[in-house]
Amino acid sequence: MAPSTVPLTRLYRNGKLEAEGFPIAEISDHLAERDAVVWFDLCSPDEHELDMISEELGLHELAIRSVLTPNQRPKLDMYDSHMFLNVYATFFDPETGGLDMVQGSAFITSNALVTVRDSDRFSIEEIARRWDASAGLAEHGVMFLLHGLLDYVVDNQFDVVQAMDEKIERLEDKLFDEQVPDQAEVRRTFELRRSLVTFRRVAMPMREIVTSLFRRNDLVRDSTLAPYFQDVYDHALRVAEWTDSLRDLVGNIREAHMTMQNNRMNLIMKRVTSWAAIIAVPTAITGFYGQNVPYPGAQQIWGFWASTLIWAAAAGALYWQFRKRDWL
Repeated sequence: MAPSTVPLTRLYRNGKLEAEGFPIAEISDHLAERDAVVWFDLCSPDEHELDMISEELGLHELAIRSVLTPNQRPKLDMYDSHMFLNVYATFFDPETGGLDMVQGSAFITSNALVTVRDSDRFSIEEIARRWDASAGLAEHGVMFLLHGLLDYVVDNQFDVVQAMDEKIERLEDKLFDEQVPDQAEVRRTFELRRSLVTFRRVAMPMREIVTSLFRRNDLVRDSTLAPYFQDVYDHALRVAEWTDSLRDLVGNIREAHMTMQNNRMNLIMKRVTSWAAIIAVPTAITGFYGQNVPYPGAQQIWGFWASTLIWAAAAGALYWQFRKRDWL
C-alpha cells in the first residue's frame, strides 16, 4: 500500500471533529489552544522527524529511543508530561502457520495523540473508523482517541487467535487419520507453535496496559469511558487465556503425534516379527527334510505330505496365537 499523500491529522474541539487532513505544520498552533485535541500520525519516521516532535511536545528521550529500537515489548510508560504506548498489530497466515507483527507506538499528552507506525499494515484507517463510529465519546478528548487505538489492537489480536484456533482444530481432525503426517505438515505444526509463543509475548502485556490506565488515570476510571476500557480489558484477558490454552493444545498435539508414530512403529514391528516367526517354522521343517540322511518317510509320498501338514499346522497355530494377541 502506498503512503497517503494527505496528512493523517485531526482536530477535535469541544468534542466535535472540526478539521482533518490539515498540514502537520499547523499542529503547533492548535496545541496552544486549551479546548483543542489534536491527533496526527507518522509512518516509518526517521530520527530527525522524531526529534522535531520531541521538541514540540516535550517528549522524554527514553520514549523516543523506544520508537527507534525494534522489537520492544508492549508497554505503557508514564512520564511527567506524557505517556508512551507500544503495541503490535498481528497477522496470521493459516497456510504456513506463520505470524507477522507490525509495531505501533503512541505519545499521549493532555491534548495530543501522536501515533507512530512501522508500516501501513498497522491500519490507521480502521482506527479512524472506530473513532467515527463512537463520535459521541469525543468529548473525552485524548482518552477517546486512545480507546480507539487499543480497541483496534485487541480486536486484531482476537481475530488472530481465532484463526489459530481454527487451524489447530484442523490439526486435531487429522490427528487420528491413518496416514502419518508428512514433513510439510510437521513443519507447519512447529511453525504454528512458534507463532503462538511469539503471539503470547505481544498479547499477554495488553492486560497490564489497560489495567495501568485504570489504576493511574482518573480520566478513565471516573468517566463514562470506563465501561469501554473495561470491554477492551475483557477482550485482552480472553485473548491471553485463549492463547495459553492453544499453546498447551499444540504441545499436546505434538506429543500425540510422537506417541502415535511410536505406536505405529511398535505395531509394524510386531507384525513383521509375527510373519517372520510364521515363515521360520516351515523353513525349519522343510530344511530338516532336506537333510542328506535317512528320515521317516524319505523317498515316500506320504513323507512329503506329512512334512507339509506339520509346517502348515504349526504356521496356522502361530497365526491364530498372534491374531489372538492382536499382533496381526
